[in-house]
Amino acid sequence: MSDKLQQLVDMFQMFDPADRTNLLLDDAYAWAQKHPDGTLKLYFAVENPSGISAKALAAILDKTLSGLPASEIATVNTDIVEKIFRQNISMGKGMGLMSMVQAVSALAKAAANS
Repeated sequence: MSDKLQQLVDMFQMFDPADRTNLLLDDAYAWAQKHPDGTLKLYFAVENPSGISAKALAAILDKTLSGLPASEIATVNTDIVEKIFRQNISMGKGMGLMSMVQAVSALAKAAANS
């Protein structure tokens, strides 16, 4: 297996099966690059052309969390989805967006522990 493929597989191993499925089905992928100073740069790929809320959340998370220490990013909580979108999204979409937040938190926890 190539190094890049192994890194992707390792990243998905951090999530429980339900979160992994939600992340994959929502066509929103998150990854992070750790800088020498311990901060992270977050990256998102939202492949669903109608995934406006996922694109919006990705932009919000990138602009507000990228550049912070991994340990600080790891504390992000899924309740921000409800605070940002209120009742304007379906339950299924909300769960998908919460999975994106959980992905960011898991990536940051892994980076903080490495």
